[in-house]
Amino acid sequence: MGMSTASPKKVVVFDYGFGNVRSAERALARVGADVEITRDYEKAMNADGLLVPGVGAFSACMRGLKEARGDWIIGRRLSGGRPVMGICVGMQILFARGVEHGVETEGLDEWPGSVEPLNAPVVPHMGWNTVEAADGSELFAGLDADARFYFVHSYAVRDWTLEIGNPTLAAPKVTWATHGEPFVAAVENGALWATQFHPEKSGDAGAQLLTNWIGTL
Repeated sequence: MGMSTASPKKVVVFDYGFGNVRSAERALARVGADVEITRDYEKAMNADGLLVPGVGAFSACMRGLKEARGDWIIGRRLSGGRPVMGICVGMQILFARGVEHGVETEGLDEWPGSVEPLNAPVVPHMGWNTVEAADGSELFAGLDADARFYFVHSYAVRDWTLEIGNPTLAAPKVTWATHGEPFVAAVENGALWATQFHPEKSGDAGAQLLTNWIGTL
């Protein structure tokens, strides 16, 4: 059966007040997904893929996510092996905690680790950067090693400590980037994928990456 005859994958961009939902919607639609921006519980639960964007403060994002029951939706989807992808702060909140101005906020704790201020001469890390893709990465399939992605962030996960993760998810593949110091740029972990950079603002490379994600849904 050719691609053209298959119905497009249904992707919900989760609208909880903290993300560039319009640019994410446009980028996904451009690569052939059937996209809806919503916080509707049933739609978010039943979509082929759930995209969780995030901008701003970790603590504000977590609060907004919980108010929209996003924490519950993400947990339920993952326990059923249903794909979820986090972008920028939408990736950061998947970790155990965020530390901003000395204040610690609990994250979703899908992965251990802390989101902390980047140690770099210039912060925020803003602009294009290359990544060191994980071996066997599906997310970066078909992309050259010198492909560049668009980053805007002051905080990052600087240590990856996961030995044995959630037993229902495949072993994580971790992609790194460097700005002043190495930090986690992307993670692929069974049904849960995430990027610190913005694929929706990363031109052709970002489009390829979103195409790769949709291909797994």
